[in-house]
Amino acid sequence: MPLPRSILRPDEPRDLDLSLVAGAWPEDCRGELVISAPHPDTFGGPHAFFGDGMTWRLSLQPGTFGAPPGRFALRQRRIDSPSARLRRKRPELFRATMLGVHSPFGFSNAANTAPLPWGDRLLATWDVGRPVEIDAVSLRFLGEVGRRGEWQEMEFLPAPLLPMITTTAHPLVDPDRDVLWSVNTWLGRLFVVRWDGGGRVQRWPIAGATIPQAVHTITQTRDWLVVADCAFQVEPQVLAGGDRTLPANEGGPVHVIRKDELEATPEGQEVPCRVFPLAPETNHYYASYDDRDGITILFEHTENADIAMAQGPGDVDALGRPCDPALRGLYGMPMSPDRTCLVHFDPTTGTLEHRAELRRPELLWNRQLNAMDWSRPGLERRTRHHMVYQGFRPEGITQKMLHVYRDRVDRSLWPAGETPALLVSVDLADLRVTALAELGEGDLPTSPIFVPHADGAGEPGGHDGWLVLPVLNDAGFRIECYDAADVARGPVATLAHGRTTLPFLLHAAWLPHAAPAPAAERHRFSGELERIGELPDELAAAAREVARELDDGVPMA
Repeated sequence: MPLPRSILRPDEPRDLDLSLVAGAWPEDCRGELVISAPHPDTFGGPHAFFGDGMTWRLSLQPGTFGAPPGRFALRQRRIDSPSARLRRKRPELFRATMLGVHSPFGFSNAANTAPLPWGDRLLATWDVGRPVEIDAVSLRFLGEVGRRGEWQEMEFLPAPLLPMITTTAHPLVDPDRDVLWSVNTWLGRLFVVRWDGGGRVQRWPIAGATIPQAVHTITQTRDWLVVADCAFQVEPQVLAGGDRTLPANEGGPVHVIRKDELEATPEGQEVPCRVFPLAPETNHYYASYDDRDGITILFEHTENADIAMAQGPGDVDALGRPCDPALRGLYGMPMSPDRTCLVHFDPTTGTLEHRAELRRPELLWNRQLNAMDWSRPGLERRTRHHMVYQGFRPEGITQKMLHVYRDRVDRSLWPAGETPALLVSVDLADLRVTALAELGEGDLPTSPIFVPHADGAGEPGGHDGWLVLPVLNDAGFRIECYDAADVARGPVATLAHGRTTLPFLLHAAWLPHAAPAPAAERHRFSGELERIGELPDELAAAAREVARELDDGVPMA
């Protein structure tokens, strides 16, 4: 079951109209599938995650957005942010590193990891830059969240115009307050960020909070924000092209912060938190919104996986085979079976309790992304969690990784051969597997979305609706639709465009509809040129040109 080689080909993306090739598309599976991804013209570098961000949008209603009757419009666009425009004008100045792409202008804000709907607004995010807003219809760039000076930035290399701001790829919208919660980290310190959709960003330092590595996710209950340290290890020598010598931390702190304590504290003053230890390492985690009996969180642990290590020239895979150059830049896949845990925190007593665990070494490997009901009723009564497993893939593990993790990897748990890719549904009460669907040869499933039944029919929670799953394969990209209540039945409908392939994709989200972005106060790049005098005249002129283009709405060349 080889990994598709087409996922990292530097092919230029194009708009497609997908056809129904199997089954019948459910009439009440509607809305828009939105996917974030790195643009493939940067593939082949040190890490596939660092390409300029782009957005894919698939309309789940045939015959819309320019598609002919019976076809489904798949549209795409590179996010034409200031950093993407500057890179297009002066590509020779941008240098990819294992921490991002640097130039004399500063660090590119890739915004390539996750889409975040907020009413009729749409944000795109990543871990080392401010969220950016894009228009859900045209997919054009509208602005970055907050002015540069409102965030704490890292500047270990010159960044006169493009700051490096370490944040999270998964900020979240508070359904009660209608605000965006995010984080900002700086030299191990944690700040919580709040934005009301216009105007300035508010930021509070969190007393006693330490981030040893990074923050990839933030989650919430009605009254609490939860921020955990995530498994992303970057050593100083790696920035200069050296090899890793240390694995990601085996565990880390979990910080629990009351929302009302933040809002009662003047901006800039410290806010207390409760700290809990947690292992093994993790990247994605999701809290139950109802916190009347404490805080319950599902942790998708990333035990002995390393997204900060990527395949490079001369690497050898787990079975001693030379790594295929077609996979250069691919992140390190898991060396241990997946572990998913349900953990209950009591902020009053400072205790935690492991309530359930899902771990099946013979089958569940390389869990990637997930789908759940993000509606307001769904947050209150979550019932199902749907996860994609890409399978045990020795060619996605390098000998360099195995050497770094040599004291932590138990090879006796490795399957005799590769395992299939799976779509798995679990009960959120006890993590019991309720359904499992096996995908085919050469399939690499990506981020599924949950689509509730149209017109409000059905029950909330994730068990009553549809799952829409993009699948990458060298034989052709496809979209599969499953009944969320009966995943084991297999797809009820499949969309494709012949043998056309798509590149590497990251997180996806569901929009009930795509509408033009509403009017709002937005910051402009032309208002952040205070340090333009640090640049040579020709580069300053290029930056001013980009600022004018963005102000005038000129399409990116």
